[in-house]
Amino acid sequence: MKIVIFGASGKTGTLLVEQALEKGYQVIAYLRKTGPVFKEHPNLKIIVGRLNETLKMKDAITGADACISALGGSSLTKRSPEIVQGIENIVNIMEQVGVRRFIYLSSIGAGDSRFLFAQPIRFLIFNVILRVPLADHNTNENQISSSNLDWTIVRPGSLTNGAITVDLKFGTERVPVTGNKSISRANVTAFMLHQLTIETFSKKAVWLYE
Repeated sequence: MKIVIFGASGKTGTLLVEQALEKGYQVIAYLRKTGPVFKEHPNLKIIVGRLNETLKMKDAITGADACISALGGSSLTKRSPEIVQGIENIVNIMEQVGVRRFIYLSSIGAGDSRFLFAQPIRFLIFNVILRVPLADHNTNENQISSSNLDWTIVRPGSLTNGAITVDLKFGTERVPVTGNKSISRANVTAFMLHQLTIETFSKKAVWLYE
């Protein structure tokens, strides 16, 4: 399988690349900046480019089996228009070149997953603390879900640096939960890569935590 990973230089993106290579996949890592991020690997191709360089993005996506986005802003107070436009470009290019499978890393609290939590937690976390990044995720999710792609949106809880574990909680239904749920990046990346080989959450958004 040949996959393109956007946001490959971030903490979650790096794990996506490493785990995908361990599975024997051919990986194209699309990076927005240069740097010694990965060791050389025969199945790894690195492309450095911005998210508005559509010709470069098209070259990366053409011929792939799937695309994965681990793109995310680094600020809780400023929107990330480059990433929002980048997701729109990815979706449009995928539709143009006939690459249909798209896995998008969002966040718990985006879309209707905010209703997993009762007030006042829902208001404090999603309407105040994470208001800006969730606004970007909501915009991106709407763009993706209105496309013709075979998409899966993954909405994990707060990310940690823990190891892969066996027992995860995930689903699409609105099930009440309490507290600020967390999950390791390693678990999230393993879950996202698993979606490439199953259809359980095709055209669905799935929440995920430990």
